[in-house]
Amino acid sequence: MNQSTPVKGFAGFLQKFLCLRTAPRELWIIYFAYIFENLAYKAGAASVLTLWLSDDLGFDDVKAGAMVAGWSAIMTLITVFVGSLTDALGIRRTFLLGFIICLISRLVMTSSTNPWIALPGGLYLQAIGLALMVPVMIMAVKRYTNAAQRSMAFSLYYALMNLGYACGDWILDTVRAKPPIGLGEHGSWLLPWTSIELSTYRVLILLSVIFTVPGLLLIWGFVRNGVEMTETGVKITPQVSSTDIGTPWLLTLWNNGKATAIHTGKIFSGLWGQPKIYQFLLFMSLVVGVKMIFFHLNFTFPKFAIRELGDGAPFAKLTGMLNSLLIVVLVPICGALTQKVTAYRMVTVGSLISALSVFFMAMPPEWFKSLADGWLGQTIATRLGVAGQVNPLFVSIFFFVIFLSIGEALWSPRLYEYSAAIAPRGQEASYMALSLLPFFGAKLLVGGISGPLLTHYCPSTGPRNSGMMWLIIGSIALITPVGAYLFRNKIQVQEEGRNK
Repeated sequence: MNQSTPVKGFAGFLQKFLCLRTAPRELWIIYFAYIFENLAYKAGAASVLTLWLSDDLGFDDVKAGAMVAGWSAIMTLITVFVGSLTDALGIRRTFLLGFIICLISRLVMTSSTNPWIALPGGLYLQAIGLALMVPVMIMAVKRYTNAAQRSMAFSLYYALMNLGYACGDWILDTVRAKPPIGLGEHGSWLLPWTSIELSTYRVLILLSVIFTVPGLLLIWGFVRNGVEMTETGVKITPQVSSTDIGTPWLLTLWNNGKATAIHTGKIFSGLWGQPKIYQFLLFMSLVVGVKMIFFHLNFTFPKFAIRELGDGAPFAKLTGMLNSLLIVVLVPICGALTQKVTAYRMVTVGSLISALSVFFMAMPPEWFKSLADGWLGQTIATRLGVAGQVNPLFVSIFFFVIFLSIGEALWSPRLYEYSAAIAPRGQEASYMALSLLPFFGAKLLVGGISGPLLTHYCPSTGPRNSGMMWLIIGSIALITPVGAYLFRNKIQVQEEGRNK
């Protein structure tokens, strides 16, 4: 057989995975390191922060939501500007800096409940560390693969990211479970050989400290400088340290950052003369509506679930963990079945499904009582380890997550395709950087309304009307599909090989 002839069937499918066997060891090291980091992020950050801020630091719903919004917004904003840092330090040093900052910040959050220490030295410092991780991870995957390997490498990166999230959600619910399985929602644990007593949420943050260490050690001990995968094989270019040539790396960083800022300013100033940039920003602003659902899952949902389902309720397994596992399965299937459909149409349809999924949460739980008493409710309860009569709200949440995930699998991967289709050649990165600005505003908005929504509709004590809270959230999410449909003639673009 001619070696250029593509292999078909199962052998061809397997060959797509085996193409990574020639990748340098650095690719696999950062994969493993990133699994641990995603595990640390989900177990001790994403869904824990508002709970930690209220229970350990004493902030009410409104203040806790505002602080997490600031944390998330800072992380998004810094992400836009870390390119020059990576240019100056390189992949290995940037990774190490990110891991070290995350380790220090998580140690501070574990050890102190003083807001003046825990917030600047813990919460907001962690935002900087996390902001370093994602861009350098994407750059590393690209650097350590060639063109034939890249698609599979990014698919594996996405799958492993969700695997780390799923494991983190499992740990979150296990630690919060009632004794003897866990510590309980408001339990405590005496740190061995000390007199330090940690709350349940601080134990989770301590676990994130522990999970940060393997990633740091892997990068420190096994990632080499100057490694690159080319079309002809692995290439290692010896790198001369800036300190070896008499220039401190901080000065190099400053010079690189200054040059990058000037160059970026020129590029961005030129963007505003292009009509396409306004189409793009309008589209990305519309997408904010459905993206806000996922921000609410981190900011709003944990307190809602605990108040409605009780302390120790396994909400993370039923939301984040289930969503992550479904996305791993559904994304490649949806991608294969919808190759000929435009990215714009997929975003419109997918966001509609995701937005409508929220209305399962707005329905009275009693509507799902017959399902909760039947095989579906018993199956959910068995998987979650819930004893006794099944709360119908578990069924509501189950349907919400299933349809949310189906919609996400349709629209989320195609969002980047639209960005690539509308951006002029050579300006894709500038468009992607600008795409973060609407999400920056969305995180501030969700954090700002999360606390008042909980206070008015789902307080810790007193009467609740949680359905109205989710009705408001779902109505906001509908901005995406409705807006995409109404403005389709203004912002839809022709995509190569596809019809509108």
